[in-house]
Amino acid sequence: MSVAVTHDGFAKAGRSWAGLIEAATAFRRVLHRHPELTWAEHETAAAVRAGLERAGIPWRACAGTGTLGTLAPAAPGRHIALRGDMDALPIEEATGREWSSVHTGCMHACGHDGHTATLMAAANWLKQHEAALPGPVTLLFQPAEEGGHGAKLMVEDGALDGVDAIYGWHNWPAIPFGQAICPDGAVMAGNGTFEILLQGKGGHASQPEACADPVLAASAVTMALQQIVARRLAPQHAAVVSVTSIDAPSAPTVIPDTAKIGGSIRLAQSADRDVINKLIAEIATSAAAAYGVKTEVTLFPRYGATVNHAAEAGLVRAALAAELGPAWQAQDTQVPIMASEDFSYYLNEVPGAFALIGAGEGRGEDHPCHSPHYDFNDRLIPVVTKMFARLAGAPLP
Repeated sequence: MSVAVTHDGFAKAGRSWAGLIEAATAFRRVLHRHPELTWAEHETAAAVRAGLERAGIPWRACAGTGTLGTLAPAAPGRHIALRGDMDALPIEEATGREWSSVHTGCMHACGHDGHTATLMAAANWLKQHEAALPGPVTLLFQPAEEGGHGAKLMVEDGALDGVDAIYGWHNWPAIPFGQAICPDGAVMAGNGTFEILLQGKGGHASQPEACADPVLAASAVTMALQQIVARRLAPQHAAVVSVTSIDAPSAPTVIPDTAKIGGSIRLAQSADRDVINKLIAEIATSAAAAYGVKTEVTLFPRYGATVNHAAEAGLVRAALAAELGPAWQAQDTQVPIMASEDFSYYLNEVPGAFALIGAGEGRGEDHPCHSPHYDFNDRLIPVVTKMFARLAGAPLP
């Protein structure tokens, strides 16, 4: 990645709003061509830091490849933080775009390139109007959102020190461009994964009576786990338990000794995690035991539910309405959506809000996040930059 070329666009933009958005769009596409995986965002971090220096914004490293920029530190008003995540995914790109990834098996399939570029656009605009800011602004360029708990380590490294409220967003292809959601309460679900090792007794396929078949037990466990949401949780509690893999390598005439089940959980209420995990272990153990098979259950907690604070969510809704118009709310999108976000770590520490902002326009932006055909909708950059400006109390173009 050429840091100098990347940031010349911002320098040449001067105080022009159109030039700033053009530079941010070009920066986004450079980031897209050079994606970096979770905790490996070294070139991305270098580009961000060079850009902040060029804009005259003080910064410090945070959680390794993360970066904190600071604006108006002595302003007397409320101190807010704005967040953009930076990491890519281990997916082979299939968009065919001019700016497609040059790294085999790695692409920005979730739009974090756009999130980073938008926060950089906001950083430059807010710096131009720093004297008008009512309170300090911290710019959080965060690594490792894709399962790496980057927000947790940012918090532990002082990213929220002195911060009164934090705001973030995610592009969402399933929502039409021009619409968004930012509810009070849960906007995205918590998640976790599990692995179940089934230990049976293998043998010849012609003698099942001499075996303890882990494949049959795995099938029974898979079916039984579907009853957790249907029969063991109250219907008011949104949750998902999905078995996503059954691995029992063998041959056509061989019953194997072992099988392995993998899966994922999603939950709207973080308090349901312990209940679901307990039921996974109990049901897997008892269902497998009926076939003479033993189990070893391993549970991996990941992210908590992303739960907005009402006052801050109201400010984001007002900013979205001012930018997108009175029909901005995506009425057909049910919340919480069952995807997960580590922005939840920030909201556990300070008040704040997280919005899902529509990207769909009938082109490549309609492909879902994590698809090899996905691409970020660059038309979101000016929309969210102005939303951030409103939240920070800066003048608008």
